[in-house]
Amino acid sequence: MIPYFQYNAFLIGPVTIQVWGLMVALGIVAAILCMRWLAKRYFVSFALLLDLTVWVLVSAFIFARFFHVVFYAPTYYLANPLSIIKIWEGGASSIGGFFGALLALWIFSKKRRLNWQQFLPYADISALSLWLGWGVGRLGCFFIHDHPGTLSNFLTTVNFPTGARHDLGLYESIVGFILFIVFALLFNYLVKKRWGLVALWSSLSYAVARFFLDFLRATDLPGSDTRYANLTPAQWGMLAVVITLTSLLLFGTLKRPYQVK
Repeated sequence: MIPYFQYNAFLIGPVTIQVWGLMVALGIVAAILCMRWLAKRYFVSFALLLDLTVWVLVSAFIFARFFHVVFYAPTYYLANPLSIIKIWEGGASSIGGFFGALLALWIFSKKRRLNWQQFLPYADISALSLWLGWGVGRLGCFFIHDHPGTLSNFLTTVNFPTGARHDLGLYESIVGFILFIVFALLFNYLVKKRWGLVALWSSLSYAVARFFLDFLRATDLPGSDTRYANLTPAQWGMLAVVITLTSLLLFGTLKRPYQVK
């Protein structure tokens, strides 16, 4: 069992540093550095990847907030509409961010006039880099313990003041690092087969993992996630992702645009 601790913020002189925000920022930096290395290794435009990253971050942020407001706490925000813009108070949905990122990818490809085959290398490099950033960024959730889970005596639980519980921030971080390590090892093999497989398989793996992890989210605490037919909004979103990506695997055609050297 992991002893309970909470690192919300620390001071550097007169400046207060929020730990969650710091870890998210470090995750973004780690992802960009990974992108840079992969772009050089596979002869892909790093400048284009950076431009794509900006689009994805902005769109993901907007949709993460939108999904949180609409699906996780609609009653509260209907009663307190001005709180919608108070992003510093927290409240973001990772599944909303995921769909926002997908929308940004689609708009970006249209704006840059990239066809499907031209875009796939950017999707694979972005996906692998994302999982590294996800692992680092989700450590911020673990440090502040903002995703407490169900009561349990399992060895990875955290001894919260309300009892030993699963910590979904920790589990999400572990999933991110595992996906990064596994697909980093498989990256060259998969892109030699065809571009697009890394993004597809890693996203599908995350969707399946996230669907089952959400069964461990707390239901007995104030502010526990809203459920629809006993599933969280993220679980419904992950079901849609699994169906879509499985359809692409079974019926889609992903042809590689060039041979990797």
